[in-house]
Amino acid sequence: MKQGGIAAWNIAPLFKGLGLASMVIVFFCNSYYIMILVWGLFYLVHSLTDTLPWATCGHSWNTEQCTELFNLDLCQNVSTNTTASTWTSNFSCTNMTNKRSPVIEFWENKVLRLSGGLSEPGEMNWEMILCLLTTWVIVYFCIWKGVKSTGKIVYFTALFPYVVLILLLVHGVTLPGALGGIIYYLKPDWSKLVEAQVWIDAGTQVFFSYAIGLGALTALGSYNRFHNNCYRDAYILAVINSCTSFFAGFVVFSVLGFMASEQGVDISKVAESGPGLAFIAYPKAVTLMPLSPLWATLFFIMLLVLGLDSQFVGVEGFITGILDLFPQPGAGSLRRELTAALCCIICCLIDLSMVTQGGMYVFQLFDNYSASGITLLWQAFWECVVIAWVYGADRFMDDVARMIGYRPLPVMKWCWAVVTPLVCVGIFVFHVVNYKPLTYNKTYVYPWWGEAIGWVLALSSMLCIPCTVIYKLLRCKGSLRERWQLLTTPIWGQHHLEYLTPEAEAKLLAPEPPQGEGDALRDCDLSVGRVALLPPAIAIMPAPPPTHPRCPVPPAPPRPPASLQGVNTASWGVLGATEPGQPRGTGGVPSAGERGSPGERQGGRRLGE
Repeated sequence: MKQGGIAAWNIAPLFKGLGLASMVIVFFCNSYYIMILVWGLFYLVHSLTDTLPWATCGHSWNTEQCTELFNLDLCQNVSTNTTASTWTSNFSCTNMTNKRSPVIEFWENKVLRLSGGLSEPGEMNWEMILCLLTTWVIVYFCIWKGVKSTGKIVYFTALFPYVVLILLLVHGVTLPGALGGIIYYLKPDWSKLVEAQVWIDAGTQVFFSYAIGLGALTALGSYNRFHNNCYRDAYILAVINSCTSFFAGFVVFSVLGFMASEQGVDISKVAESGPGLAFIAYPKAVTLMPLSPLWATLFFIMLLVLGLDSQFVGVEGFITGILDLFPQPGAGSLRRELTAALCCIICCLIDLSMVTQGGMYVFQLFDNYSASGITLLWQAFWECVVIAWVYGADRFMDDVARMIGYRPLPVMKWCWAVVTPLVCVGIFVFHVVNYKPLTYNKTYVYPWWGEAIGWVLALSSMLCIPCTVIYKLLRCKGSLRERWQLLTTPIWGQHHLEYLTPEAEAKLLAPEPPQGEGDALRDCDLSVGRVALLPPAIAIMPAPPPTHPRCPVPPAPPRPPASLQGVNTASWGVLGATEPGQPRGTGGVPSAGERGSPGERQGGRRLGE
């Protein structure tokens, strides 16, 4: 479609709420995900010292309970006559139970300055505010000019982490106890497969890892050439993503095995998940290594670069969707730069609530509700249903064939139509049935009103789909069958004529609606005659040639290539039909400023927009 996450759903206008939902999710994700980068930048700055500040006690943020030798398992096995070089002479397990590691105190007292709960926001952390502003400035100046400039930066942000991962792996496997960590990583525990939470976590991780349901990949893909082999790219993306995650597991668990060996505990006692792995477990392991500041610096540089790469994708996808939703011919690059700035500023203002003393509680609300597994599963389920059953899996496979020259494997159709929707529904049900109140660190339980805020965040995207369907059906005129048939008719832009129809099918032009009937047209009035329905297939109705001097008449469409003679070239939808919210008379024709001349469209979007 050469469109962003919202306009791409013109293939089934009734379900355009899917695009709105994806934009809501990616907006929330952009808002809270950057906090990982903020914390990483803070740790990176504090790693540039001779001694890591979270390795020792005695700092202003440490309490009397801070101890550099914190090991409860070892505590149970030592006697009171342990030498003073290791333990104090008056050591006892009783006074050890309330001790805290300097790593945890640095994280909670220095970085988060954690308050007692969500109802105690406390003061803002000015150091975090500086890191937040710095991070958003970096993101803005990396994406403000469009994917052409961002693409050059991504060469570094995508490849450099592999260099650091290799260095960390080489160092990690040489540490004592690393083998135990790797064995723990590779040895499966089959009993976990019967636990619903495992499937919930796995499904959520896959959706986040592949950015499924966020609309960001749709937006970035719109900049490709029409005949780009997206089918092959999808396989390459899946393989590289999975292999990278598998490889990174060796890096993490070799270090965790070393830390478990040094402390004399089982590796399950030191393994963390979420922010705890990046900001507690790994920093603690680094303190036990020689040249600890060096390895800490490398780790947090890698974390920062990886996070920036993901942030670029999310912000770029959101901006592209907004620009396509409100096209303005001839606006130029300034419009994009202002939109990017406005997006970054709004997200930054939301992030200010996460740099307070209660910010971690706000962060968890966003993380567990706004872009959680339940919202992404809901989104993915409806995307599969609309593509496979409303638009048609066979029609979609023909679309792919027109792009790449051959149809995808038949098994893909069954995945879209049956397998993936069933998996999404199954994990969704697991998620709902096994729902537990949100907690922080398994000790603080969120109040009821905090969970209510979380569900508002979740439903703000989930309700976009049914609400849009109901709204469009109510606004449209005619019988229910006519409304369904009309609102599920794909709306193609004029520039798709050369790709979607043979020359013989492109000669019929739809009449332009009178100027006074624009409101009826936006209400889907069947009497306007702008959209014609010819059973059993949908007639192709291209818009009249534009008369604006900036919109040259497109050339006559070529016939399908010989390689696609077997592909169904029957009616594909409505060409040039006016979508509600689109200026009258444009007929879906992109402006020269938005999509370029016909020659430029042959190569996809202009990368500078």
